[in-house]
Amino acid sequence: MSRVTDFLKEYGISRRDFLKYCTALSGMLALSPALAPRVAEAIESDNRPPVIWLEFQDCAGDSESLLRADRPTVAELVLDHLSIDYHETIMAAAGFQAEEAKKGTLEKYKGKYIVVVEGSIPTKDDGVYCTIGGKTALDILKEAGEGAAFIIAVGTCAAYGGLPAAYPNPTGAKGVKDILPHKTVINLPGCPMNVDNLTGTIVHYLLFGAAPALDKFLRPKFAYGKRIHDNCERRAHFDAGQFVEAWGDDAHRKGWCLYKMGCKGPETFHNCPTIRWNDGLSWPVMAGHGCAGCSEPGFWDTMTPLYNRLPNVPGFGVESTATKIGTAVVGASAVIFGTHGIVSLIRNRGLIKKVENNEVEIEEENK
Repeated sequence: MSRVTDFLKEYGISRRDFLKYCTALSGMLALSPALAPRVAEAIESDNRPPVIWLEFQDCAGDSESLLRADRPTVAELVLDHLSIDYHETIMAAAGFQAEEAKKGTLEKYKGKYIVVVEGSIPTKDDGVYCTIGGKTALDILKEAGEGAAFIIAVGTCAAYGGLPAAYPNPTGAKGVKDILPHKTVINLPGCPMNVDNLTGTIVHYLLFGAAPALDKFLRPKFAYGKRIHDNCERRAHFDAGQFVEAWGDDAHRKGWCLYKMGCKGPETFHNCPTIRWNDGLSWPVMAGHGCAGCSEPGFWDTMTPLYNRLPNVPGFGVESTATKIGTAVVGASAVIFGTHGIVSLIRNRGLIKKVENNEVEIEEENK
C-alpha cells in the first residue's frame, strides 16, 4: 500500500474522489480523460524525485501558495508526490544541518533531482545582495542547477526577474534562464504561481519523464496557452461594450468588464479563470479587480500604472472601440473585429456605415 493510499484513508478521501482529481488533472494537462488511471498510478508510485527548493529575492509568496495547497495539500505534496529535501521555510533543519542536507542530495542524486527556484537572482557586484550560508544566490543557483534534471522557476521573480528587476533594477536582478541558459528551465510565472500548475508540471514529468510543451517564454502551454481575456467570465460584457467606469458603480456591482479600469487580461496568458484559487472558488477578476498581467515578462514596467487601461492591444483594436466607439475606422479587417466580438458591438449601436470586401467603415457617433 502506497503512502498516497494511506493518506487518502487517513483523511477520509474516497478512491472515487481521488480518481476525479486525477481526471481533472488530466484535463488541465490537456490529456485524454482515459489517461486518468495513469495519472493516479504516477502519483501513487514511490518514485518520488528529490527536490531542492531555493529561495532568493522574493516575498515568499510562492512558498505561501505551496503551503496553502489543497489539491493536493502541502503534506501530501511533500510526503507523497515529492521528496523535498531542502526548503528553508518548511524544513525542520536549520543552519549547517540544513546546508548539509542540501549538499547530500546534490551529490547522491546528481542528474536526477529537481531544483525549484523562488525569487530573482541579483547579479550586480558579484551578487552580494542576496547571500545564504555565506554564498551568494548566484553561486548557489549555479551549484545546484548544474546537476539538476531540470529547473522550475516558480513565480515571476524567478522566471523573469519580476519586481526586483523593474527599472532601475539596482541589484541587477535576473531570472533563472538568464543565469543558466544551457539548462532545461520551466517557468511558472505569477504573483504568486498557482500551485496547481506546479503539481501539473511535476505529474507530467512523472508520467512522461520530460517537461510539458512550452511556449516561447518557457511556460507550460497547458497553463499559459490562452489569454486571460479568452476565458474570462466577464468576456461577454466586453463583447457587448459593457464596461465598469468607476470602482463601486452599478456596472461594477453587476460584474461588467474591467478593461477600462486597467485590466490587463487581453495581453496576459494564464489559466487563472479556469483553475482559480482557494480550491477553485475565485480569482482576482471574479472578485472585482482587474488582471495585473503578472505572468508576463517585465510586467511591472510594461503593465503599469496598474489602473490605466492598456494603450493598444495587438490584434484587438479594443482601445479605439472601447474609448471612442464613434471614431471613424476605415480599413479595419472585419475578420479581426468579428473574432473579438467588436462588429456585433458596433452593429448594436447602429454605427456600421458599410461592410465591403471584408472591410468595415464606421460612422461618427452623434454625441
